[in-house]
Amino acid sequence: MQQGWGENREYCSSEPANLSSRLRSLRSLRSKNKLYCSSEAPQAPSPCLPAGRENTECREKFWGNSTERNNGVKIIFFGSGKIGLPSLEFLKKSGHELACVVTQPDRGKGRGLKSAETPIKEFAQSAGINIFHPENVNSGESLDYLKRINAGISIVISYGQILGEELLNLPQKLYINAHASLLPKYRGAAPINWAIVNGDKETGVTIMKMVRQMDAGPVLLQKSLVITPFDTALTLEDKLSELAVCALGESLALIEKNKYTLKEQDASCVTFAPKLQKIDGKIDWRKNANEIDRLIRGLIIWPGAFTYYKGKLLKVYQGEVLVQEEKVTPLKAGIIIRVGQDGILVGTGSGCLLIKELQLEGKKRMPVKEFIAGHKISAGESF
Repeated sequence: MQQGWGENREYCSSEPANLSSRLRSLRSLRSKNKLYCSSEAPQAPSPCLPAGRENTECREKFWGNSTERNNGVKIIFFGSGKIGLPSLEFLKKSGHELACVVTQPDRGKGRGLKSAETPIKEFAQSAGINIFHPENVNSGESLDYLKRINAGISIVISYGQILGEELLNLPQKLYINAHASLLPKYRGAAPINWAIVNGDKETGVTIMKMVRQMDAGPVLLQKSLVITPFDTALTLEDKLSELAVCALGESLALIEKNKYTLKEQDASCVTFAPKLQKIDGKIDWRKNANEIDRLIRGLIIWPGAFTYYKGKLLKVYQGEVLVQEEKVTPLKAGIIIRVGQDGILVGTGSGCLLIKELQLEGKKRMPVKEFIAGHKISAGESF
């Protein structure tokens, strides 16, 4: 049974630093109609709406009129990561009885290990929602507390603890989980990252009934969207967090009317998205430029795509794929072709990669033009 929407993340400096700015950025994403989604029966995910078609129907149905629609379902929300904020905000406005938010305890963060609340807890406090943050959600004390709430539905998005069998068997209608892939593809902790790294053209959100086995529960509903050539793990996470609102809204409507169906996943189509390891970010310059570009975009949050320059670790945050320049023959993987204000051009196994933003070990993240102003780097050197 899975809890993750990418649990092993570390936030890079490009992410909003606080809850209010995070919510503003997500609301801006909604208002600018950047999200294109489609819903479908779980057995046959359909393609996204054509580019340029606004997602107004989904947004108006589950945001604009959310306070008008309600049959009073009592809900417990399990979540810790920022990915769950739009869904929690929606549930608060939906008119359902949001009885409790279960989130991770405060943890030490940063070099000083200063105690920090989860983004979900911060929002719940500001919204006046009851909060429960046990060290062990499967303890007897936790089970007794949650049983007394007697919720009809529990919703899990990026919580961070595994829900045990006894908890899943509490007498309530459903435990449902929003997972950031089109299951059975990409079961596991890092579906967003691996979808980009592997070059997928499409991903989505699956709403499933939770079972003990990780991400193996029967599917209630799926929604899909296109992965663009410019998406990073950050931008795709934001899009999927918005798509989850649509998926949850439709799912709750079906559950309220008792018109939902559950379809078992096809075991022959299962693939996995394992938890990221630091070594996953190491750039192999023998691969082609497109593969390296996807690695950079897919692992931008953590661990970051990295190489080594003069014995020091060098993280690459942005690159651009270029065709091989005519003057470069033969192309050598990892060799710097040229250095300019527009970037550092590096040879790969096929094609070239123009590095535009980087961070040398012990230094701050910066555009290449700032980097070359303080470092002597020239063509012919290697990574």
